[in-house]
Amino acid sequence: MPVDPETFDALLGAVRRFVDERLRPLEAVVEANDALPDDVIADMRAMGLFGLSIGEDYGGLGLTMLEEARVAMELGHTTPAFRSAFGTNVGIGSQGLVLAGTAEQKARWLPGIASGEVITSFALTEPEVGSDSGSVMTRARREGDVYRLTGNKRFITNADKADLFTVMARVGDLPGPRGVSAFLVPRGLPGVSVGASEKKMGQRGAHVADVMFDDTPVPAKNRLGEEGQGFAIAMQVLDRGRLHIAAVCVGIAERLIADTIAYATTRRQFGKPIAEHQLIQAMIADSAAEMLAARALVLETARVRDEGATVGMEAAAAKYTASEMVGRVADRAVQIFGGAGYIADYGIERLYRDVRLFRIYEGTSQIQQLIIAREMIRRHARAD
Repeated sequence: MPVDPETFDALLGAVRRFVDERLRPLEAVVEANDALPDDVIADMRAMGLFGLSIGEDYGGLGLTMLEEARVAMELGHTTPAFRSAFGTNVGIGSQGLVLAGTAEQKARWLPGIASGEVITSFALTEPEVGSDSGSVMTRARREGDVYRLTGNKRFITNADKADLFTVMARVGDLPGPRGVSAFLVPRGLPGVSVGASEKKMGQRGAHVADVMFDDTPVPAKNRLGEEGQGFAIAMQVLDRGRLHIAAVCVGIAERLIADTIAYATTRRQFGKPIAEHQLIQAMIADSAAEMLAARALVLETARVRDEGATVGMEAAAAKYTASEMVGRVADRAVQIFGGAGYIADYGIERLYRDVRLFRIYEGTSQIQQLIIAREMIRRHARAD
């Protein structure tokens, strides 16, 4: 159920003020230190940001997808590393449990996830498995009441601080997606190890690392759903995650456009502000039009999902549209800022690097194209 409008407006206002007054002034510090201040994480916990998508019965805010998207747009007005701190708890790190967890599993983990005391990660990608997520090679061998997991996961967000991993692993000899199962794996189990954080192009302060499982004994009661349901669970989780990421992209585009207009109205060339030059106006117009189109698609898809519709194709379209859009908006921002856009002091070059990742994770743009095209062809075939 949606939060009542007055309460939601208060939440949205609090997030907006938190971003403007607390987070944006710290962006350069996060970039320099590649770390988020501990007191900021504490503030995020106090605001309930770790539990946006988790039901009130488990201590979360229980937002609808539409409400979550609107909050994500506000969070997009600052460096994405801040959102990433709790993003896995809100999305891919918790939603498998929300969708397919038993009552016992939910009671054990969701309150801690919602409060931010438990940090989650979603372990799907492997050294030889990325876009082809149905080809998971990590093995889970059943021995009585435990599964023994062996394999390596790569580029796992928040792995360096995660307490709980949702791990996709192959059980038995069934090939492809049918052989993939999902497991809740606490960090403290024997055989779990985490590699060093990777050095990345952008989004400093948000860390990814490899996770290794060496004959790790996972209790059978930690399996999510039935054997062979892991791939289906992952795809459902990614539908919501893609809408969340698309909303963040819209928010960053809004920020970039606002910063660009503010600069263009004060920077003078040829005797007048550059905002009065038509070629500059054309770039601003292109960015605004593309952002508004992506915003409308994200909000409409979120609304339809809340009504119970299946939105796999539409969520892919929203993620594809918004992530490609924000890349173009960032590129135009650098162009309008000119030399200043290439200098770190203005923050534009940082956002230019930050947004590049959105076209890759939670399904590359090319994977989204395949999802969209295949579903459109299926719908055409069903209509005949």
